[in-house]
Amino acid sequence: MQKIANKQPIYIRGCGFNSALGCSNDIIHQRLRQGMSPDMQPVQGWLNDGSDTVIGKVSSPLPTIDDNVFPHQNTDNNRLVLSALQQIEPDIHAAITQYGHDRIAVIVGTTTSGISDGERALTTKKNTQNFPTDYHYHQQEPSNTGQFIADYYQLTGPCYTLSTACSSSGRVFLSAKRMLKVGIVDAVIVGGADTLCRLTLNGFHGLDSLSSTLCNPFSDNRNGINIGEGAAFMLLARTPDERQPAPHIALLGIGDSSDAHHISAPHPEGTGAETAMRKALKDAKLTPEDIGYINAHGTATPLNDAMEAKAIARVFGNQVPVSSTKPLTGHTLGAASAVEAAICWHLLRYDLPLPTQINDGVVADDLPIQLAPADTVFTKPVMLSNSFAFGGNNISLIFGRTDD
Repeated sequence: MQKIANKQPIYIRGCGFNSALGCSNDIIHQRLRQGMSPDMQPVQGWLNDGSDTVIGKVSSPLPTIDDNVFPHQNTDNNRLVLSALQQIEPDIHAAITQYGHDRIAVIVGTTTSGISDGERALTTKKNTQNFPTDYHYHQQEPSNTGQFIADYYQLTGPCYTLSTACSSSGRVFLSAKRMLKVGIVDAVIVGGADTLCRLTLNGFHGLDSLSSTLCNPFSDNRNGINIGEGAAFMLLARTPDERQPAPHIALLGIGDSSDAHHISAPHPEGTGAETAMRKALKDAKLTPEDIGYINAHGTATPLNDAMEAKAIARVFGNQVPVSSTKPLTGHTLGAASAVEAAICWHLLRYDLPLPTQINDGVVADDLPIQLAPADTVFTKPVMLSNSFAFGGNNISLIFGRTDD
């Protein structure tokens, strides 16, 4: 397999991941190859008007958190986070030994954080006139998860949370890269997490954005998103882990934009999306011809898929395989960037076939891109992953193998 030359990348020393796609390598790889996940589940009773929808639900048991040790941090979101972080604990502890607790930062992206715990607490208050004794508003604050990670690993470096809707856990990579490049820290735990809650589902339903069936990215019949939950975290550093032989997986480039076209609708021509992708290529010192696969934002809404396809076509033509993996995970909102970055990491790390585009096969004629067919093996070990958010807050990440 071809590798790319070292262009001063940021190295990924470990990746932990849990979503409807699974939480173990064997399950994740099997479902990626099969193009289906049984944890994308049709459900009833989540929407206030009684409508049906499909959700991406984590099915694996989650670790416990001791209320006495971590008061007000025992939340659904944090248990999901811990299930991902425990997969890379040896890498985290090795970094602590190498750099010290004060030289490791934590930067997290999320949207709803602990809202599901708040929903249960409000239900209890409605029924009993009192909040549960183990509930505190701090559990709902977006900063709760980042502080939990720092407390759990006793890290004293910078710790903060970004919340820019569906690009939240992509922007954490940008912040981490800047922090590493200027030498504020030596390693950063980055990622994102969001858990299912009724607030989000009913909010998107109110926007007429939910599909009642499995989402249908880049199909002429696409009609909305599926909401999912997930957590994905990586340990980033300026140097590779000497315990791991080459090739290494690295963050090569990042591009962002904020076109502010509309509070919820994307720019119809994808101008902000195009800007983000071009900036990512420039940051990585790569050309469009260097990219072997694009993991599209691909929400399966009419506006998003149309504008993203136009933007991709202007930058890459129709020569690069493209697919959206949201039919395997659901749209994990603030965690989406990190979840899809983790999918790219698995593809690169384990030489997996590119994810085929899951839809009904009725590809829209006005989408000028090459959708990834089944059993496509990538020959260029460089991937771009897009995430686009409300307000035109866009992020594009480039990952690849390095030859050092």
